[in-house]
Amino acid sequence: MRIRIVDAFTDRPFSGNPAGVVLLDAFPDDHWLQKVAAEVNLSETAFAHPLPPGGEADWALRWLTPVTEVDMCGHATLATAHVLHTTGRATGTVRFSARCGILSATAAGDGSITMDFPTSPLTPVPTPEGLAKALGADVVAVHDTAPHIGDLLVELPDEQSVRSLAPDLAALATMSDRGVIATATAEDPGRGYDFVSRCFFPAVGIDEDPVTGSAHTALAPFWSARFGRDELTGLQGGARTGMVRTTLRGERTLLTGNAVTVIEGDLLA
Repeated sequence: MRIRIVDAFTDRPFSGNPAGVVLLDAFPDDHWLQKVAAEVNLSETAFAHPLPPGGEADWALRWLTPVTEVDMCGHATLATAHVLHTTGRATGTVRFSARCGILSATAAGDGSITMDFPTSPLTPVPTPEGLAKALGADVVAVHDTAPHIGDLLVELPDEQSVRSLAPDLAALATMSDRGVIATATAEDPGRGYDFVSRCFFPAVGIDEDPVTGSAHTALAPFWSARFGRDELTGLQGGARTGMVRTTLRGERTLLTGNAVTVIEGDLLA
């Protein structure tokens, strides 16, 4: 059984967001999946197996953090699609059946992959008590996201406020189901991105996720409304960073990025 570590939303090794990818013939018991995800100890490990031809999806896909299963994960989906295409298991568009519905990933000639995800609806909410203190930053506005994500999207005053965050993770873990997306407009759009973000998910065992595809299903409608454009580019991360190109199409959001396999080996257990 092969296991791969893939850096997603980057075209260079040791940047972007690493994900484990395990291709199976069928899903074994949940306990085994969780043990493997804990052993890999990345923000998510993706497990996938092929489905019978002729259905609405080609592969079944699940994502697990070191401590729990999640409903939606962008970077591990990108990593899985990358593995399928680079190993010859798939060409063109791959359809995945996941807990959040049917997702697709389409490879382009330049090596990039575009994923089709559900757009996260946003609901303005009052700033929760203690949120600004937990983040250590002034809060401009707060939005709740859809259940599949379960985050608070928090707008901060500027890019430097996002970059300098050193939050109280224990306090953040009580603020939402999954975590907090902190975001601000880019200081200089000439650098190739329109907005910045960082994502903290201590409630599901992830202190900071370097580049979060699922978060961009909320960031895309938020910033597209501000900029008046459907196509944007976001830069996410602290110590590790990566780029996500977003295209808003109503109830669906397209997420585009690259990926690089950095480790491949045998899973013996």
